[in-house]
Amino acid sequence: MKISYHGHSVVKIMTGGKTILIDPFINGNSLTDLKVEEEKPDAILLTHAHNDHVGDTVELAKANNSQVVAPVELANYLGTLGVDAAGMNLGGSSDFDFGTVKYTKAFHSSSYMAENGEVIYGGMPAGIIFKAEGKTIYHAGDTDLFGDMELIGKRNDIDVAFLPIGDFFTMGPEDAAYAAELLKAKTVVPIHYDTFPPIKQDPEEFKKMVTGSDVKILKAGDELAI
Repeated sequence: MKISYHGHSVVKIMTGGKTILIDPFINGNSLTDLKVEEEKPDAILLTHAHNDHVGDTVELAKANNSQVVAPVELANYLGTLGVDAAGMNLGGSSDFDFGTVKYTKAFHSSSYMAENGEVIYGGMPAGIIFKAEGKTIYHAGDTDLFGDMELIGKRNDIDVAFLPIGDFFTMGPEDAAYAAELLKAKTVVPIHYDTFPPIKQDPEEFKKMVTGSDVKILKAGDELAI
């Protein structure tokens, strides 16, 4: 399995000959190294409906016949746009041909702004537990710190946890470091920072706060092999 980070909250997983993109915000993302026309995802996983997470899902999915998995209200909306979207909800899990997806709680908001300015309700925000090849990846999505992260850590042997550290819209470095302590992941990768002025952070400061997990600070395009 290969995992790579591509700025903001964009994560790519390559496993079993399949390519999975999580929250593919590419166009408008000044930190990414990806180009929409070059990406060929077999599946796209979405944590919530905000435009900087849904990103280029519709274009990517239509061009590549990608399976999209999203919170159910968001999936229903994407379905009206011609996307093959499986709608899941918190606590639910499902086996796909690319791996197992389970949705966890996240404390945030979730709505999508359409091109005409209409605000679409996106259902509950979520984190994602992804399992394949005997490995477990946790993408927290956009979230506050919450105590049930301890349960997520106790019930899952997490190899890599992607945690937002940007503050302002999500938890900041101190809370994210405490989240890492609760989750007890082998490796922690900070995400959702530096993209916009309100979420500028120094990931090295976050790294200093984390104990018990190996912190990998990844630039766009950097890979992890697990």
